[in-house]
Amino acid sequence: MANSTKRMMGLLILAGLIAADASFAQRNQILTPKSQQAREYAACMALARSTPKVAHDSALAWRQKGGGEAAIHCIAVSLLGMSQYSQAARMLEELADQPKPGRPKLQAGLYGQAANAWTIAGRPQTAAKLLTKAIKLQPDNQDLLIDRSIAHAGLGKYWEALDDLNAVLDKAPDNADALIFRASAWRKVGTLDLAEQDVIAALALKPNDPDGLLERGLIRKAQGEIAAARKDWLKVLEISVQGPLTDAARRNLESIDVKKQQ
Repeated sequence: MANSTKRMMGLLILAGLIAADASFAQRNQILTPKSQQAREYAACMALARSTPKVAHDSALAWRQKGGGEAAIHCIAVSLLGMSQYSQAARMLEELADQPKPGRPKLQAGLYGQAANAWTIAGRPQTAAKLLTKAIKLQPDNQDLLIDRSIAHAGLGKYWEALDDLNAVLDKAPDNADALIFRASAWRKVGTLDLAEQDVIAALALKPNDPDGLLERGLIRKAQGEIAAARKDWLKVLEISVQGPLTDAARRNLESIDVKKQQ
């Protein structure tokens, strides 16, 4: 999709997995709620959020003592925090591949996490395959469909990405994130009128959303509306904290400034 696809997935994983706590394991039946192991898992995930190397070493020791799936999951999430995406993805995939009778939600979730890690590691094809496995387990899971659309986009398969996003928006037309992603996909296939419709709808739902503004700027640039694109990207710089979003906005501003000088 947009140049921000990898950035978006990075934020999704680091904000989602690393910020995870014992509730993930409890909801998906890894642990018994309020058990000692659940408390250890919560402590490990808190460390993964703050000091991933310490969490990694702690989880390795816990695994040796019989920490099981919870310890392995904490090791993988710690590796994400250490930017060891490929290693984390392999661990999550192996964890997902283990038989989990009667627990399709857990297995689908782990496949989804592994896939997202593979996306960041630069292997969208592997991510797409794992997400297809996950979707077979949970066909109506909108997050999985959105994630697969991003993997498809990473492979340049924008029409397949659109199919997944259409499926999401058919059931949840007010999903602003899906609208922004679909706007990006429409832009990539050159259908700027539909791209514009989607980003306008997304910004109506989430005014001044930085991702929406970044994408609208890209659409406006493609339409030749350079001044309007500049305005959107300057707004991103104004309202966003320093990070991947502001970097993307700054790069786009620099690109139009260079062309203007030529």
